[in-house]
Amino acid sequence: MIKKVIEDKIALTDNQKSLLLKIDFSDTFSTTNHINNIEEITNLVFNTTPRWVNSLFTIRNKVAGIFGLKTEVPNDYNEHFKIGGYVKFFKIFSISDNEVVLGADDSHLNFRALVKNDKSDSFNIKVITLVEYNNFKGKIYMGIIKPFHRQIVKRMVKNAYKEK
Repeated sequence: MIKKVIEDKIALTDNQKSLLLKIDFSDTFSTTNHINNIEEITNLVFNTTPRWVNSLFTIRNKVAGIFGLKTEVPNDYNEHFKIGGYVKFFKIFSISDNEVVLGADDSHLNFRALVKNDKSDSFNIKVITLVEYNNFKGKIYMGIIKPFHRQIVKRMVKNAYKEK
């Protein structure tokens, strides 16, 4: 059986480290895709979520609202694939030929999701999550969602897998 997604251990570049003031959590999941461009890959990862993932996000938003975390659509929301646009509910911070940086900032934590094509022969697509805790609430929140995060991201990254 061909592995479509792996959890990767990569060293973050100085540029990646500078996306947040500090990095309290990070992980990377990788897949193979030499067919699509970075915009198409980003959309495959974030816009083709299965029903069970959408259900978990709905539950997350209901619980998050109770704790005063952001759940509403931002005033500047738009679906244009450009800096300042959004993919799902993740704002686009930067775009290059080989990397897209998305994320969100909230009272409890800030995070960035990087979709990167490192052009290697296999597992060339890296989806890197970076999280900065803003307070104890962020640390608690991440502790609760971490097991779900790993399963959700792994499943989302699998959507971008394409054989040659």
